[in-house]
Amino acid sequence: MTTTAIGVHTQGHVHRDDYGSKMGMWLFLFTELILFGGMFVIYAVYRFSHQLEFELGAKELDTLVGTINTMVLLTSSLTVAMSITAIQRGNKKLSMLLVGITIALALVFLVNKYFEWSHKFSVGLYPQAPELLSKPQGEILYFGLYFVMTGLHALHVIIGAIVLAVDMRFIQKNIITSTSYVKLEAGALYWHLVDIIWIFLFPLFYLVH
Repeated sequence: MTTTAIGVHTQGHVHRDDYGSKMGMWLFLFTELILFGGMFVIYAVYRFSHQLEFELGAKELDTLVGTINTMVLLTSSLTVAMSITAIQRGNKKLSMLLVGITIALALVFLVNKYFEWSHKFSVGLYPQAPELLSKPQGEILYFGLYFVMTGLHALHVIIGAIVLAVDMRFIQKNIITSTSYVKLEAGALYWHLVDIIWIFLFPLFYLVH
């Protein structure tokens, strides 16, 4: 009688606990939601007490850049979802291409964010800048939250792009296949979370009225 254990070879077969892997990923994503959820609560409190100053701060942001980045991330969610469908159908090359496009879109987002942040630094709208400290307290809080929350999000974009790059390598090495693609699903779930967070950040900072 042979007992099969996770990760143990049994008669030439390795048992995969895909369900456990997915549950672990969902639990991890839940902790990420708690992190950003706490920040959203802090934002809401300060927004309620400094409504006018937050509206003035929002006028300093480029809504067009924010809109472009929103479209970029929404498109990237589509391409990463399509990559899973492609690998399920056994189309390895198409799946790799779609993951590559997703990573490229992540880089576009980061480049746009770099130029946006660079402009804010050039005009003195960054934490502890003399120009910003001369403004009302509400605007100081607004830009403090803007840099912390969008900066943390950008870090998640970088991590997500790295995870997807590893997934693309796994596809190439046949570690991710049409019958074993839970790693790609996990990477895609993380990427969808990154996109969802931005969908909340965009109106909170760029469309404040």
